[in-house]
Amino acid sequence: MFTRIGEVMLYVNDQEATRRFWTEKFGFIVASESEEGADMKWIEIKPTQEAETSIILHDRKLIEKLSPELNFGTPSLMLFTDDLDKLHEELSGRGVKVGEIETFSSERTFNFADNEENYFAVMEKGE
Repeated sequence: MFTRIGEVMLYVNDQEATRRFWTEKFGFIVASESEEGADMKWIEIKPTQEAETSIILHDRKLIEKLSPELNFGTPSLMLFTDDLDKLHEELSGRGVKVGEIETFSSERTFNFADNEENYFAVMEKGE
């Protein structure tokens, strides 16, 4: 069956602005970038080169034309960090819209919004 999650598709209105958000605010790297023809372009970003899972930034309008049957809602991503307080402070300092740190069932977490107002969550989870 399945062995791991390889890629998460994120359908965005502005690929370049979203690339800058993830690379400048979070330090993600661009692992690869591909273009097929004049219209089709995708950008693969990851927290590190060694990370097994990546986020693929797709042009939402183009994918809506090619595959109108897809659900284009933002996936609910949970990212992990070793130091939630430090990350929360750093992101706030970089102008990222962050929520309050909350505790649910002994798990500490907060959410944040990207440049297109999509919300994601972060949980403190050591390796």
